[in-house]
Amino acid sequence: MNFDRKLGLAAAILAVVAGGAGYGIATLRHDDATPRMAETGRKILYWYDPMVPSQHFDKPGKSPFMDMELVPKYADEAASGETGVTIDPARAQSLGLRIAEARTGALGSSLTATGTIEFNERDVAVVQARTGGFVQRVYARAPGDVIGKGAPLADILVPEWAGAQAEYLAVRRIGDADLSHAARQRLLLLGMPQGTVAAVERSGRPHNVVTISTPTGGTIKTLGVRAGMTVASGQTLAEVNGLGTVWLNAAVPEAMAGQLKPGQSATATLAAYPGERFTGRIAAILPSVAAESRTLTVRIELPNRAGRLRPGMFASVDLGGAARPALLVPSEAVIRTGKRALVMLALPQGRYRPAEVQTGAEAGGQTEILAGLAEGEKVVASGQFLIDSEASLLGIEARPISGATRAPRAETPASGAYHTSGRIESIAGDRITLSHEAVPALKWPAMTMTFRLSTPALARSFKKGDRVVFGFDQAADGPVVRTLSREAAR
Repeated sequence: MNFDRKLGLAAAILAVVAGGAGYGIATLRHDDATPRMAETGRKILYWYDPMVPSQHFDKPGKSPFMDMELVPKYADEAASGETGVTIDPARAQSLGLRIAEARTGALGSSLTATGTIEFNERDVAVVQARTGGFVQRVYARAPGDVIGKGAPLADILVPEWAGAQAEYLAVRRIGDADLSHAARQRLLLLGMPQGTVAAVERSGRPHNVVTISTPTGGTIKTLGVRAGMTVASGQTLAEVNGLGTVWLNAAVPEAMAGQLKPGQSATATLAAYPGERFTGRIAAILPSVAAESRTLTVRIELPNRAGRLRPGMFASVDLGGAARPALLVPSEAVIRTGKRALVMLALPQGRYRPAEVQTGAEAGGQTEILAGLAEGEKVVASGQFLIDSEASLLGIEARPISGATRAPRAETPASGAYHTSGRIESIAGDRITLSHEAVPALKWPAMTMTFRLSTPALARSFKKGDRVVFGFDQAADGPVVRTLSREAAR
């Protein structure tokens, strides 16, 4: 073979090799450019950390943020907002998702407020001088003293009474009944108490010194009488406030005004008497609102047995009314964005979708749902913010309030839908931790996880280290063990 022929053959061989290499490179580039496929045949868009869903990765591995494996995001999950966010049951458990069901229950009012004990201003007695005179004696009284009914305050000398009483006694001695009656009436009109007139009649001598006493018991709020002073007719000598009942003036947010009405019962607790509860009623709701705090004053009347409730004491009051039926979900399940309220629905097959709701009153960790949910629908009560973030990234629209439908109640298999074997790692109440074999039906690998027991009695005769065969099903709030028996010896 001559040189030119050899050279042509070599060129042809190089061309074939180069073409093959080019075809191989093109093939590699084509394979790398196509979407990656999971073993299940589902198209994978990217991998992500559920705790930081906004960060995407082009290959699997450990998360740089958490000590956990990255999770694949499949194309069919993002194709339609109707499918919601899909999370593998094992992954849902590791994220700590907790599911609750919307149920009709009794919602009581948990409205509490703080306030102070004040005097009952309706129980005030004003002590006045009925006639002018001179203070001859004062008794040892001072503002703030607690006194009983009829307690003396001062003795007042009334000079003009002496002449009128002497005339009355002279008329009585004459024996003219009409004149005697007229003279007696004159004494009463001069402001003499009935007791003073009777004393004049008994003794036959004038009594122009009168003792001023209190018409009711209570505490002296003001005292304006001193020894040696001159008093005029109608002058106020003292004010006495009764202590049989007191007012508790509580500051209540104006938004709660519609829940209150006069006559409603209320219960107060005071730091001075720990463990005791004082029951009263709402006497009035004052008409003005404090501009600084946007609160209104609710006046609660409390019985004050033995005078234990003292004005100025600080109190906490429970204004709870009668319980009423309402559709309730845990308050922690509600996501408040400022413009609307959302819950994360737990749908079948591990899917989750946000739903808009209208909330009402809240009490005891439960929130009333006025619209947007139906009884029996399940919502995520813990971990819902992670799912909400993922739903936002995928552009999944929240179900409108008008879209709520009653959730069907599926019958739970008594023996469990899935079966496998494993080793008991721990038992605590209604929880059992098992290192179990793979569950092909769920595509679960062999792993250690915690299950809920349908009844704690299932594990009564078992202990840590026992090899068992168990049946379980997938409830909305995690897998539930329905049957549990010892594994046969191999």
